[in-house]
Order: sequence, then C-alpha cells, then structure tokens
Amino acid sequence: MKADTITKDYISDRDIFSDVFNYYIYGGQQIITPEQLEERDPKEIALPYGADGAAVPVQKFRDVQKLCAVMTDGKLEYVIYGAEAQASIHNAMAVRNNLYDALEYAGQVSEAAKSHRKTMQKKKEQKQESGEESTEDGKKTPDSQEFLSGFWNDDRLIPSVTVTIYFGADEWTGPLSLLEMMEVTDPKVKVCLNDYKLHVIAPAQMSDEEIGKLQSSLREVLLFIKYSKNKEELERILRENGERFKEVERRAVDVIEVITNTQLNYEEREGKVDMCQAIREMRMEAERKGEIRGEMRGEIRGEIRGERRGEKKGELKKAQEAARNFYNLGIEIEKIAQGLGYAVETVKSWVGLLPEKP
Repeated sequence: MKADTITKDYISDRDIFSDVFNYYIYGGQQIITPEQLEERDPKEIALPYGADGAAVPVQKFRDVQKLCAVMTDGKLEYVIYGAEAQASIHNAMAVRNNLYDALEYAGQVSEAAKSHRKTMQKKKEQKQESGEESTEDGKKTPDSQEFLSGFWNDDRLIPSVTVTIYFGADEWTGPLSLLEMMEVTDPKVKVCLNDYKLHVIAPAQMSDEEIGKLQSSLREVLLFIKYSKNKEELERILRENGERFKEVERRAVDVIEVITNTQLNYEEREGKVDMCQAIREMRMEAERKGEIRGEMRGEIRGEIRGERRGEKKGELKKAQEAARNFYNLGIEIEKIAQGLGYAVETVKSWVGLLPEKP
C-alpha cells in the first residue's frame, strides 16, 4: 500500500485523531475525547463563477475531518478539526490548508442560507394553509442584508482548525505561512495581506519530551521515524521506551514500515507487535545474510584465483613447447627468450642446456 493511504487511514482513527489535537492545542492535556468526535465528510465543493457566468464545480478532499463538541464554561462549543497526513514535504501546504478552511466556511454559509430559506418556506406554507394574513408570528424576519447574504446577523461560523502531520525523518523545510510564500517589500502592501499560518507536527523538529506528550501509538511512530536514520539513537529510544515499544498497534507498525522502508519480521498478538523483538530479528537476519554473502564472495574469489592459476600454467606450458620447437629449428636462445618474453637462463633450462628450475 502507498504511504499516503496508510497514514491517512491511521490518523482517521478517533484515538489517534484526538491525540493529535490534544497535543497541538492543549499541550497533551486530555481535553478532547474520542467519543466527542463526530465523523464528517471530508469532501469540499465550491462553485466559483466562470467568465460566462456559469457555475464551475471544484472538488477538493481533506484527508480527515471531524466535528468536536466540547463544554467550555458550561457552554457547548463546536470546533471542526481537519488533519492532513504528509509522507513528503509539500511546499504549497499553506495554500492548500487555507483553501480547505475557506471552503469549510463557504459551505457553512451556504448551509445557513439553505436552512433559512427552508424555514421561511415552511413558515409561508403554514400561513397559507391556515389562511393567516399577519406576518407577525414571533419569529424573526430577515432584513435586506441578511436576505441577500443568506447569513443572518446572529449566525456564527463553526471554527475550523487544520493540522498537518509530517511523517518524515527530515525537518519540514516548506513555508509555514502564506506570507513566507510571497516576496513583499512594501510595508503598506504587506499590512493589507491576510496571512495563514500552517500548523505542522514534524518529529525531527520536536524534542523527545514534546513527543512524549502524545498518549497514543503516534508517540512510538514519531519517535521511531525521528531516529530511523541513527542506529545508536534508535537503540536508545527502544531501550528507554521498552515497555511501550513491546506493545505497538499493528496499524502503527504498518506506518513505521512504509515510511522508514523497514521490513520487520514479527508475530502479532491481539493486534499488538513487540517492536523490540522485531528489530532484533531484523538485525539477526541481516547478519545471517551478511555471513552468507561473505561466504559466497569468498567462494567466488577462490574460483577466480583458481582459474587464473590454471590460465598461467597453460600459458607457461605453451611457452616451453614453443621454446623447444624454435631451438630445434636452430634459432638462437637469445632471440627465443626475447620473443617469448622470458629470461635467457629460463629458456635454456627449458631446452635442456641448463638444469630446469624447480
């Protein structure tokens, strides 16, 4: 499976999702519970007008979006939370998330207008059925501004907060705001620009203490990713957090494997994986493969050396036979030695003029 698919599925779980926002907004305090989260359709649709006045559908998709209802000072407040999973850095993420939030607000305005129209139509039908002529029924009648916008004066938008989780071992180097994507030197122009800040969780830029504020398996995922390129530090993290790494959720292990390109051998027990044992097995397997490769390389080298020795013996035998043939034809020893590339004394030993060297 692709990294984007696995990470999106992972953060869509309510336990992981609530953990993300409890960390980012409340510093790890358990304010948002999984039970307070209501699933929302992450599909956003906008209908901007084209040059000819026609409506042009534009469809954008968030990774995960949920509605949260929290009691604050005795009052029930709603917040829409959106999470974006990134396996790689996206330099235009500020624009992308800004668009998601803007579409969310546009959708709320559209829904408010639709709701008001529906209510007024129902009210009108009830009056017609009863034959009532009076327009006064104790309910508010919108003024011209409210009627045109569809959004009444006492209507309120539900705030939308979007956080990007970067599942990469490197630091996030992309722009963290809209203004960072612009080059504006005129202060009078700059003050007129509305900025949008990107909220990012990036393990490489978090201390171990910060990652420790996470309560779900996301803690182990981010720790492993953070030190995945440093063998010594990874061993330290596994050792210091042994109890938690011995019981890591299978879905978290899937994220670790696909992001760090690590192939682990493990036994799954009740949906949990002992990462410490899996790492040990992986290293033992690597060592075994290394020993096999070493043995194979030794055998190949031996075969090559043997072939070379055989080649040299064959060449020597041919040179000796040629020397004897040339000598029997009456050619001088010095010329034979020069032609074959051997010492005169060596050639003499071959033709029997000197004792052959052992």
